[in-house]
Amino acid sequence: MIYLLIIIVFALATLIFAVQNLAVVTVSFLTMNLAAPLALLVLVIYVLGAVTGSSLLALLRQSYTGSRG
Repeated sequence: MIYLLIIIVFALATLIFAVQNLAVVTVSFLTMNLAAPLALLVLVIYVLGAVTGSSLLALLRQSYTGSRG
């Protein structure tokens, strides 16, 4: 029950953030420039971090388990 409440609060905070940050920002990396809404950029970075982080964690866990035995 508490986990559901935490998820709902997080989802509401995310929705409020997205609605309040519709301004277009420009992100520059090396010679590339990207103009997109701030909320969209945050969402993309979050998803990339979650996918990369979980993949790395799974790889480390499998490596550790395999080395033990």
